[in-house]
Amino acid sequence: MPRPTEPLPSLPRWADPEVPARSLDAQGVSRRGLLRRAGLYGAGFAGGMALAPTAAPAATTTNATATAAATASASATAADPDLVYLVGDHHVHSVYSHDAKYTASQQAQRAAQFGLDWMVFTEHSNFGHANAGGALAEHDDVLKARAENPRMLIFQGLEWYIPGAEHGTVFSPPGPHEADLLRTFELRYDGKLLGRTDSTAENEALAVAGIKWLAEQRKSGYVDDVLVLANHPLRLGIDSPHELRAWRDAAPEIMIGAEGAPGAQGAALPGWGSATAVRGEYENKPSAQSWPGYPAEAYVTYGGFDWMTATVGGLWDAMLSEGRLFSITTNSDNHRTVHDTWRNGDWQPGQNFDNTGRLPDPVNTDKEQPGSDFWPGQFSRTHVGVTAYGYRQVMAGLRAGRVWVDHGQLIDALDVRLHRESDDSDDRDGRDGRGRGVTLGGRLRVRRGERLTLTVTVTTASRPNFHGVLPHLAHLDVIRGAVRGPARDRDAWRAPDTRVVHTADVSGRTGTYTLRIPLARAEESGYLRLRGSDGNRHGAGLLGAAVDPHGPIPHKPGDGDPWADTWCYTNPIFIEVTG
Repeated sequence: MPRPTEPLPSLPRWADPEVPARSLDAQGVSRRGLLRRAGLYGAGFAGGMALAPTAAPAATTTNATATAAATASASATAADPDLVYLVGDHHVHSVYSHDAKYTASQQAQRAAQFGLDWMVFTEHSNFGHANAGGALAEHDDVLKARAENPRMLIFQGLEWYIPGAEHGTVFSPPGPHEADLLRTFELRYDGKLLGRTDSTAENEALAVAGIKWLAEQRKSGYVDDVLVLANHPLRLGIDSPHELRAWRDAAPEIMIGAEGAPGAQGAALPGWGSATAVRGEYENKPSAQSWPGYPAEAYVTYGGFDWMTATVGGLWDAMLSEGRLFSITTNSDNHRTVHDTWRNGDWQPGQNFDNTGRLPDPVNTDKEQPGSDFWPGQFSRTHVGVTAYGYRQVMAGLRAGRVWVDHGQLIDALDVRLHRESDDSDDRDGRDGRGRGVTLGGRLRVRRGERLTLTVTVTTASRPNFHGVLPHLAHLDVIRGAVRGPARDRDAWRAPDTRVVHTADVSGRTGTYTLRIPLARAEESGYLRLRGSDGNRHGAGLLGAAVDPHGPIPHKPGDGDPWADTWCYTNPIFIEVTG
């Protein structure tokens, strides 16, 4: 396992001008082209002299709103553009978190080594962090990490203790107020700091107020942008369905989704963790604060994914069946890496986290130390579709839902498009079967009874993953659900009309290939999403084989080898039926 201070490769293969483009996978070619267009590729980049990526010019509130509306409209009426998928992780900790170990520079170096294009530092909000200045105190270290890694987009964020609920990621792009925003938000709305952790109506209202406050900061232009994602939503069972809906409804342009899979994927490596350890550190049982409507099965992970995501027809699908986008991500949540030999250094006399807000830098012990995480990018990856390189472009891609996720470097690239098969060969809106179609997060408007075709282009893994194994995608599942409008019961977690409608056996296929999957005629509004796996471990889904014949299954406690079954998931594409 690489150590935090060991030298790193000078460049990843796709960024090295000495590596010919013909030897790269499709994603590498796309990322190289994007950096070239951004002026971050070539001799200067190779020599480490590239200009740091900058945020796009700030848009006025009116322009930003108009752009968002135009994007939504275009997605419903025309083909989406070609996209480059940038790989990232929105949940990473440093010594400014009370239970983490590495400096920001060390984390960023490892993220670069494992191929990330963007990452977010999310330090825990708590008393030591707040007393020492919070985001203001750690800001210089974030700036240092940016300067040391000019090709990486490094966001500063916060892990928010959501009042009455679990944690959440909050982050904004670089700008004059990026640290001030986080500092003010932490002091005003953090449940732990304010003693507002219990599941009460008053605390739930405070969480909604916090999200609305962030929306106001974006609207006023105080910051160019800000996003929120719920972290490990079912780990404790305290993020109830009505709370998730309330956060989304408070500001859907700000609260965009949740971790589809948590970090801590190495927590139950055989022979490493305890006999009761579970992938993702989902080792909890219902408590007095848990929402009582969750079944016992909700408290563990399935193929490393949260029950909310992994259950076809479950809570994620229940939210999508309202016709509103709610994205998923995956990340490392890195605090302490498995098989690492480093520990935090010793405190000076009289010092502790509560009076410093920062742990001592790590020192090498030459002996493996406790840990449950992988380095950023080593196992979990969130792929965000963009048309240009920059901080706000990544955030725009996340907001638009142009997202797919994978574990274990299962595949190199994925492009998903939904088309309507028009009888009119002179279709002017670009939605016919010959066009590029609508992609992840988008909406395709069709007439009742029209035929639909799903086009999926896969680039299989072209090199061994960071476990030394060449992954093989075995199958891709098409999951389809109906859209029935806002839920009457805000705590409903079932989508009874959602199920796997098609499975493509792709075992043995390599390189880049395209699947064209005809779908049943569009009779009502709905959505599609994809899921794939290496086929090593699966069984009937929690709601039965008729709904999900070969879904992910949990590992036994203490025996959760994350490399034993790897999965990929996409965000949905919505179908709006008219006529």
